[in-house]
Amino acid sequence: MKKRSLKRVIVIGGGASGLMAAITAAREGAKVILIEKNRQAGKKLLATGNGKCNFTNRDQHLSHYRSDHMELVEEVLKAFSMESAVAFFEDLGILVKDRCGYLYPNSGQASSIVNVLRLEVHRLSGAHLIKEAYNTEVLAVDRQDGVFKVRTEGWTYEGEAVILACGSEAAPKTGSTGDGYRFAENLGHHVIPPLPALTGLYAYENDRGTLAGVRMDAMVTLRINGKICTTEEGEVQFASYGLSGIPVFQVSRYVSRALKAGSRCEIDLDLCTAYSVQELTQLLIKKGQYTRERRGTDIMLGIFPEKLSQVLLSRAGISERKSRREWTDEDCRQLAGQIKKFSFHIFGCRGYEQAQVCTGGVPLTELKGVSMESAVVPGLYFAGELLDVDGACGGYNLQWAWSSGFLAGTHAAGNESYLFSSLAHNL
Repeated sequence: MKKRSLKRVIVIGGGASGLMAAITAAREGAKVILIEKNRQAGKKLLATGNGKCNFTNRDQHLSHYRSDHMELVEEVLKAFSMESAVAFFEDLGILVKDRCGYLYPNSGQASSIVNVLRLEVHRLSGAHLIKEAYNTEVLAVDRQDGVFKVRTEGWTYEGEAVILACGSEAAPKTGSTGDGYRFAENLGHHVIPPLPALTGLYAYENDRGTLAGVRMDAMVTLRINGKICTTEEGEVQFASYGLSGIPVFQVSRYVSRALKAGSRCEIDLDLCTAYSVQELTQLLIKKGQYTRERRGTDIMLGIFPEKLSQVLLSRAGISERKSRREWTDEDCRQLAGQIKKFSFHIFGCRGYEQAQVCTGGVPLTELKGVSMESAVVPGLYFAGELLDVDGACGGYNLQWAWSSGFLAGTHAAGNESYLFSSLAHNL
């Protein structure tokens, strides 16, 4: 039988990574204290995937993750993989539904993921392996003579190891207010300034109000100082403040960093990816044979929603009073150009209240590899969003939470020789 550790491990934060870390450390024999400032654990997790909880993704290509130390990200994701996460949740009773590689609980409810984690915590609590401390805010974390002291308003908890899994500053209503950054800095770590990611973008254009509520599939190209940074494709949502939708969320972390550095950001939308400008121009010319007496947005029926057609005509310099027979070939070329490059000048990202995650955090270079242990403070471990890793939409941030939480819990419990590819544990 595997030797059980008797270490006292304090996990600060009861989100996805904190729950995984607490469960893993307890299964490995540690005496765990799980501290969470909310009334219950997993509050932010309940809102993921629009309440359906896309908890991981079969496509684990490294391009879906962003960090300044991608080598370690890759090692962590291999040490506790997507397959390991699926097996972990299947062991807890989750039936997995696969939607084109996006994995959900078959119930379609995020509460299923949250509740199986809570029930496992309660089971381990009943076995006196986890002590749960909810409605408890951590005020300070110190280390003296090899022992951590975690001070709350009503008590000071002591342990040989601490796992910081406090989350980022994103979605503060869920209790994620960035306390972990302060704890990390006070213990000697650096923090790459966190900025909102997976969020909407503010645009200067005055016609954004006209477009509010329109949804359209598009290729999204982000240009920073005129140079292409990245592209994404999917449904763009036009809002009164600017742009939203998953492909916009995907590029927002780059916008946050670029604007912070004083760079200029533009978004170009290709609203008709199936055709080139030349092909689209010819289609518009041909369409004129059947729409000669129509005016304004009626000419664009069947191509775009009326509000979008109105803005496209305006940007192309075509008066809505002109009938189609009055259009010139140059009008068609100008309109085709706008359809293929519908541009917005971006001046900001929506704040932490609307962001799903943050970019930035504790740099991975300050960790001892996949152990997730601090290279600055022995016995201090990190997991989840607090670290300088952010993923794309699609279950990637949760996979990082499961992987980093599992590894932090395993190593904090003292079982560094644990075979990571196996989920066997003593029940």
